Amino acid sequence: MAADPSSQAPADPAPDAPDPGRGGRLLLWGVAIAVLGVSVFGGHHTSDDGASGAAGIPRTTATAPADPREPAGDSLPRSEPTRLRIPKIGVDAPFTELSLAATGQLEPPPAADTNLVGWYSKGAAPGERGTSIIAGHVDTTTSAAVFVNLDQLEAGDRFSVERADGREAEFVVDEKEYFPKDDFPSKRVYADTDRPEVRLITCAGDYDHAVRDYTENLVVFAHLA
Repeated sequence: MAADPSSQAPADPAPDAPDPGRGGRLLLWGVAIAVLGVSVFGGHHTSDDGASGAAGIPRTTATAPADPREPAGDSLPRSEPTRLRIPKIGVDAPFTELSLAATGQLEPPPAADTNLVGWYSKGAAPGERGTSIIAGHVDTTTSAAVFVNLDQLEAGDRFSVERADGREAEFVVDEKEYFPKDDFPSKRVYADTDRPEVRLITCAGDYDHAVRDYTENLVVFAHLA
């Protein structure tokens, strides 16, 4: 989730269609079962399953979302997120939907807005049963961005997501981990879950100017409180 100071495109989570040079695999939720290529905006890597995808957001098979009228257990019905608040690191940012472009690439949040996070809208909504994907830039070509301090989060920290239905979903951090982009554990990060969970994802590690991408992804794992 960052950009090469000399490049036009940011190097943060942005997805992409099957391309032998990019790595990763992402479990997405769709109305029908389909195979989607997803990657993060960044360089070229190979995923744990050989699928296409950059910056560590991989591709996988989609599964149907839970019926929004029937929340399971302590989950909330489906509703779009509107604002992410992480008090510990000073994040107070609006959401934009991330979707697949005509090329099959998952479009990243606009790099021009450094205080913006993206939600993959075909996946679970924050608070809904399943794994919700929230991505943000660590920096852009101009400055630090919304997830520049994401690495400061620790187990037990809390953050919240405001939703269009007026509810606020509060999450507790379980752990954070760094993964090489060329060995991203897609199944673990994107696997569907029986409870509402969130993955906060950004770029990390060293910046490789040769491929114009960071070497790692930082993933924060959290669950609905």
